[in-house]
Amino acid sequence: MLKFPAINPTIFKIGMFEIRWYGLFYIVGFVLAYIFVKKNFAYRNLTLKKEEYESLLFNMMLGVIIGARLGYVLFYNLSYYLHHPLEIFVVWHGGMSFHGGAIGVIIFGYLFCRKYKYKFFELADPVVPLVSIGLFWGRIGNFINAELYGKITNLPWGMIFPNSDGNPRHPSQLYEAFLEGLFLFFISYIIFRKVKKTGITFWSWVGFYGLFRFLVEFVREPDAHLGYIFWFMTMGQILSAIMVLAGLIAIFLICRKKSDEVQES
Repeated sequence: MLKFPAINPTIFKIGMFEIRWYGLFYIVGFVLAYIFVKKNFAYRNLTLKKEEYESLLFNMMLGVIIGARLGYVLFYNLSYYLHHPLEIFVVWHGGMSFHGGAIGVIIFGYLFCRKYKYKFFELADPVVPLVSIGLFWGRIGNFINAELYGKITNLPWGMIFPNSDGNPRHPSQLYEAFLEGLFLFFISYIIFRKVKKTGITFWSWVGFYGLFRFLVEFVREPDAHLGYIFWFMTMGQILSAIMVLAGLIAIFLICRKKSDEVQES
């Protein structure tokens, strides 16, 4: 059994104002995206004006925050928020959903592309690998907060998390940081560099994220107020299965479309 590193989730606090590692990691993710997305755009010979580039990243930030919050409300605790609607805006009490954040980014990204006359997937392919960097830091933040931990285990790397029942549990946040963060970044980045078909990188990322999240959910403790939704499946697994299916169908359609174009020519 490994000892849980007791890191204070709060970096510093002045009155009611506090800076937490989780929030700082969100900022780190956006800063890294700002720096490196330009390099990916250049690789695909895309040039955005400074104001367009900043507008794109601002839209992504709004999409993540608004989508993640509304996703949690709709997917994970709708009945509670129907009775306490003002709590929707109390984001510092927790409650963010990755799947909702992903939908939010897609919607805001589409609105940006429509406004500035860009094709969605031409921008989505260079951007999506860097989402994994944000996911990595977000899961490290979850680990420091001692939240979203896994099921009870007797494996040697099991940890006893603060405010749990005292049993050693899977550090599922670290599993996700590796799979959805580092590993998915390298997979999607290689696809981005090697495959030129527009949309393949984006939908590959969607499918692989769904697969990795689906697998980790087997050792992650389900939300106490939801439990298992369908037989052995958690809400996270249902949403992730949809992502896998969507990714497979989209890649099949893209490849078939390209093949049809070759035959016609």
